[in-house]
Amino acid sequence: MDATSDRDRLALPATEVAPALLGSLVTHDDGTNRVTVRITEVEAYLGAGDPGSHAFRGLTARNASMFGGPGHLYVYFTYGMHYCANIVCGQTGQASGVLLRAGEILEGHDAARARRSFPRRDLDLARGPARLAQALGLNRDFDGADLFATPLTLSLPEKPADPTAVSSGPRVGVGGVGGGTDYRWRYWLTLDPTVSRYRAATSRAARTVNG
Repeated sequence: MDATSDRDRLALPATEVAPALLGSLVTHDDGTNRVTVRITEVEAYLGAGDPGSHAFRGLTARNASMFGGPGHLYVYFTYGMHYCANIVCGQTGQASGVLLRAGEILEGHDAARARRSFPRRDLDLARGPARLAQALGLNRDFDGADLFATPLTLSLPEKPADPTAVSSGPRVGVGGVGGGTDYRWRYWLTLDPTVSRYRAATSRAARTVNG
């Protein structure tokens, strides 16, 4: 499937794009290391209409890339130590995005292990949004980067995952109006061992956490 048709598939609301991204491949090839992750868990965020989104209160310097066209990255820094990566989707200006929560490393294990300070298990290399971004070597330098242009590649599956193989639930760490069972916008491949552990919002985490 070519980049144009894949980009078109991202020009939909995040709640439609998110489950369709399960099983997709994200590759970062910096000329020295090539790492590919198969996406196993995601979360959807709908921008201005979503209290859990970084774009809920409008355009800022931090979230500007969310307002761009589909198929770009929104990368943000959180808790003073981690980067997380979102795929921008929907129409330009809507600030809709899908957080990449977890995945399986398919290629570039040595580079991913080094970036992740050699965890004990390969299952943990990209198990969680910060780990995934770190394994891929993503930071704020990639904010706004095109996922269909060097050094990044996004490959969507020809067909979305079978709905019977997909689970959904509340988003992780999102409290208040944007959290809980009213926003079951986290999707994952059922029983996949790389999916992250669910963590409900706490008083410290009950804030917007994502794009």
